Amino acid sequence: MTPTQVADFHATYQHFAGFDWAKDEHDVVLVDHRGQVLEQFQFEDSAAGWSTLRQRIAPYANLAVAIETSCGPAVERLLEIGVAVFPLQPKAAARYRQRKAPSGVKDNVVDAWALADALRLDGHTWRRLKPEDPLIQELRLLCRDEVALIEQRTALVNQLQQAIYEYFPAAREAFDDWTMPATWDFVIEFPTPEQLLRAGRSRWQKFLRQHGLKRPETYEKRLEIFARADQFHGTAPVTAAKSRLAVAIARQLITLQEQLEQYRRRIRELFEQHPDHELFGSLPGVADKLAPRLLAECGDDRERFATPQELQCVGGTAPVSFSSGQMHCVRLRRACNKHLRAAVHLWANLSRATCAWAEAYYQQKRDQKMSHARALRCLGQRWLKILWKMWQTHTPYNEALHTLNQTQHGSWVVALLPETANA
Repeated sequence: MTPTQVADFHATYQHFAGFDWAKDEHDVVLVDHRGQVLEQFQFEDSAAGWSTLRQRIAPYANLAVAIETSCGPAVERLLEIGVAVFPLQPKAAARYRQRKAPSGVKDNVVDAWALADALRLDGHTWRRLKPEDPLIQELRLLCRDEVALIEQRTALVNQLQQAIYEYFPAAREAFDDWTMPATWDFVIEFPTPEQLLRAGRSRWQKFLRQHGLKRPETYEKRLEIFARADQFHGTAPVTAAKSRLAVAIARQLITLQEQLEQYRRRIRELFEQHPDHELFGSLPGVADKLAPRLLAECGDDRERFATPQELQCVGGTAPVSFSSGQMHCVRLRRACNKHLRAAVHLWANLSRATCAWAEAYYQQKRDQKMSHARALRCLGQRWLKILWKMWQTHTPYNEALHTLNQTQHGSWVVALLPETANA
C-alpha cells in the first residue's frame, strides 16, 4: 500500500463507524479522522430503529462502516443505506479490541469503538464489500441450505437405522442403503415383521418391482429374508414403540426428499441462467451439485481474488505456516470459507475418476505417506489455481490444453501419467 493510496483512502472517508451487531439491537460508535468520538448510540433492529440510524448518520457524508461479518441482514441493510461497508474477520476484530482494552474489559460500546478506530487506522488495507448480484446471492443461500437439509437427512437416516436395529433385523439385512427412498416406503408399507409376513409374497414382489429393485443378485435374496422375518426380531413392546418411530421418521424423510428435489430444480435454474455456468460446469467431477456450489461461493466479482493464492486461502487448501526461532510448523488452515472448502474437498475427490493427472497427483501424495484428506487438500490446492486462471480468462476447462501446458512447463505430474494420457 503506497502513501498515495493511504491518502486517497482518508480523502474519500472522513468519518468512520464501528457497528457491533446483535439479534435485537445494535451499537454504533462514530469517530472522525483524528479518532475523536462524534456519536455513540444504540438502536433496535426494527424499521423504526434503522430509520433512527439513517437520521443519525445523515450529517456524515461518505461514511465508512466496519462490521464483524460479511453477510446477514445487518450487512444487507447497511448496503441499502449506501454507506461503505468494510467487513472484518472475528479473530482480527478480537485483536483490535484487545489493543484498545488490554485489561480484558469487553462490552458492546468498546467493541464498536475498537472497530471504528481500526477502520480509521488500517482501513486503507481492507477491502470494501460490494453489493452482490441477486442471482449469485440467492444461489449461494440455496446451495448452503441444501447442504444443511442433506445433513438433516443424514441425521434422520441414522435415527431410522437405529430404530430398525432395535426391532426389525430382517429389514436391516435386506437393505444396505437407507438413503434410498425405497427403504423409507418399505418401512411405511411393512412397519413390523408381523405385517410383512401377513402381506405375503405377491405384495413383496409387487413392492420390489414398483421400486426398481429387480436385480437378480438381490431380488431372490430379499424375498428369502422377508420369508423368515419372524425368526428373529424385537419383543412385542419394543416392536410396537419403535415401529411407530420408524414410520414417523420415514415420513419425515420422504417430505424432506421432496423439498430437496425442489431446491435442486431451483438451483439448476439459477445456475443455467448465470454466464459462468459453462465455465464451472466444464470442471471434471463437479456433476450437477458441485458446479453451482463452486460458482456460488466464488461469485462473479473477478477483482475479489487478485491472485490464485487468495482464492486458495479462502478455500482452505493453503496451509498456515508458523515460524518462531528454530521452530517451524505447517498446519491446516481453519480460518476460511467452510462451505467452499467442503465443496473443493468433494470436487477434488470426484475429479480423480475422470481426470488422469488428478488421480496420478493424488496417488503420488499418498505414496508420500499423506492421509486421504491431506492428499485431497493438496489436489484441491492445485485445482483452485487452475480454476482461478479459468475464472479470470473466462475459459472453460480443457483437459488436452492443460496436459499440453504441463508438458511445456516440465511439470513433474506429467511423468506420472500413463502413456495413453500423454499421447
